Amino acid sequence: MTDLPYRRCVGIMLVNADGRVFVGRRKGGDVEPRVRAYEWQMPQGGIDRGEEPLAAAKRELYEETGVSSVELIAESPAWYAYDFPPEVLARTRSGRYRGQTQRWFAFRFTGHDAEVNVASPGGHKAEFSDWRWADIAELPELIVPFKRGVYDEVLKAFAPVVKASDA
Repeated sequence: MTDLPYRRCVGIMLVNADGRVFVGRRKGGDVEPRVRAYEWQMPQGGIDRGEEPLAAAKRELYEETGVSSVELIAESPAWYAYDFPPEVLARTRSGRYRGQTQRWFAFRFTGHDAEVNVASPGGHKAEFSDWRWADIAELPELIVPFKRGVYDEVLKAFAPVVKASDA
C-alpha cells in the first residue's frame, strides 16, 4: 500500500457570520460499519489536471453545496495527508491511491442559508443528504477516525483566523 500515490485534493472550511462551520452528512460512506456520528464532514474533493488548488476549492464547494457567495479567509500552510484503511482502500478509487493529500481553504460564507443546496448542488450529483452549522470544536468528533488527524491540523491552522475574523 505504501507504494501507491496520494490523490491530490482540497478541503473547505466554510464559516458563517456566527463563526460556525458547515458540515454535510455524507450520502455513501467511508464508515464500516456505518456509524451516524461519523457521517458528517466538511466539503472536499479532487483537483482536476491543470487546476490550481484555490480554483478547485471554489469549484468543489459549489459542486457539493451550491454555495458561491464566499470570501477567502485563509489557506492552510501545508498539505495534510491521510491513508485509507484497508477496507476503504479496497473500494475507493479502484485502489489506485493509498489516501489523499489535501490543501485546505477557509472561506467566510457571505450569502444566506437559502443558497445552500445539497440536494442538487449546481446541477451535480448530491454528495450530502443533509447539512448543518457546527461549532468548530465539534469537528474532530464528527469525522471518520482515519481523517481525524487532518481535521486536527486544519483546526490548528484555521481556529485562530476564524475567531479573529468573527471579532
